[in-house]
Amino acid sequence: MMRTRPLKVALLGCGVVGSEVARIMTTQAADLAARIGAPVELAGVAVRRPDRVREGIAPELVTTDATALVKRGDLDVVVEVIGGIEPARTLITTAFAHGASVVSANKALLAQDGAALHAIAEEHGKDLYYEAAVAGAIPLIRPLRESLAGDKVNRVLGIVNGTTNFILDKMDSTGAGYQEALDEATALGYAEADPTADVEGFDAAAKAAILAGIAFHTRVRLDDVHREGMTEVTAADFASAKEMGCTIKLLAICERAADGGSVTARVHPAMIPLTHPLASVRGAYNAVFVESDAAGQLMFYGPGAGGAPTASAVLGDLVAVCRNRLGGTTGPGESAYAALPVSPMGEVVTRYHISLDVADKPGVLAQVATVFAEHGVSIDTVRQQGKDGEASLVVVTHRASDAALGGTVDALRKLDTVRGVASIMRVEGE
Repeated sequence: MMRTRPLKVALLGCGVVGSEVARIMTTQAADLAARIGAPVELAGVAVRRPDRVREGIAPELVTTDATALVKRGDLDVVVEVIGGIEPARTLITTAFAHGASVVSANKALLAQDGAALHAIAEEHGKDLYYEAAVAGAIPLIRPLRESLAGDKVNRVLGIVNGTTNFILDKMDSTGAGYQEALDEATALGYAEADPTADVEGFDAAAKAAILAGIAFHTRVRLDDVHREGMTEVTAADFASAKEMGCTIKLLAICERAADGGSVTARVHPAMIPLTHPLASVRGAYNAVFVESDAAGQLMFYGPGAGGAPTASAVLGDLVAVCRNRLGGTTGPGESAYAALPVSPMGEVVTRYHISLDVADKPGVLAQVATVFAEHGVSIDTVRQQGKDGEASLVVVTHRASDAALGGTVDALRKLDTVRGVASIMRVEGE
C-alpha cells in the first residue's frame, strides 16, 4: 500500500545535472512514486543565480541559502550536485545532522573525504549514496558494493573520463595531433574551457580512488593514486601502438597485489591490445573492466557524463535511499575492514614501450641491451630504424617494476650513443 505523505527532497545545484534531476522527478513522478512506495516532492532548490529561468521548477522553491535549506529538519533526502570540496562538504554534513540522507555526484569530495562522510552518515543513521560520482549513467558502484560483495575483486581497469577518450580516439582514428583533437572536443562541448582536470588525469584519479576503496574494502584517498596526464601523447606514439596491434587509452587501474597483501591505484596513458574490450570504446564513452575470483571478467559500458545520463544514476540512488527511508533502514556504508596498504608506483609491475633516439652505428643495440640487463629489465622485442647517422630504437620489455624501469632510463640517458628518450608508455590489458 502506497504512503500518501510525500518524501521531501532538496536539490543542491541546478546546472546541467541538477536541472535534469528536477525534470525527471517532475515528469516521471507517478512512476517514481510507484517504485518507491510513496510520492517524492521537490521541497527546495539551492542555486547561485536565482534570476535564471528554470523550466518546470516553481520560483518559490528556488533559494540562494543552501545552508538554511539543509537545516529545515523536514527533509528526507538531500541531492548534492554542486561539486567541489566546499561548501559541498559542510552542506552534506549539515544535512546528516538535520535528519536527511544524501545522494551525491561529487567525485572530488568523496575521493578526498569519503571515509569521514561515511562516518558522519553512520553516526546519524543516514544513507550516503554516490553512483553518479563515477562513470555517469553506468551502474558500477552498486555492483561493486552489493552484487560483488561476496566475491574477491582483483582488478578494476577502465576508461572513466569521456573527454580524454574522445581526444585519444580522434588522434587514433584521424591521425590528428593532441591540440587539434582537444580543439574539436572543446568545440563539441566535450572539453571544458580549462580542460586540466580531464587531460591531466585529476578527474580520473578521483574516480580511481573511489573504485579502489570499494573494490578492495580499503580506504584509498586521492593522494594515494598515482596520476599522469595525456598531454604528451603524440601521433608518433599512436603509430608505434598500431605497429604493436594496440591503441592508446587513458586508464584508471586499481589492482590487488598477487600475494593479496597490498593494492595500487593509478591513472596514466597506456597501450592496450586491439583485442581487449576497452580498445573498442570510442568517442566520449566510458567502460570499466572488472576481474574477480568467482565472477571472472565483467565489463560495464555506457555514457560517462552529460546531464541526462548522470541524472539517471542520481535518480537510481534517490529511489534506493527513499525505499530505505520508508523501511526505516539504511543501505551499505563504508567497507574498509581489509585495511590493505597502498603500494607506491615504484612497486607496480607492468610492460613498457620505450622509444629512444640513438646514433646509427654498430654496437648501440648491445650497449642499450646491457643497460636493461644490468637493471634487471628483460627485453621482449627491439625494433631499430636508421637514416643519416641517426636512428630510432623501440624497445618493448617484459614485465618490470616502475622503479627498475626508471633506473634503466636514467642510465640510458647517460650513454653517449643515446640522443634522447622520445617516449615511454606502459602496456596494459594483456
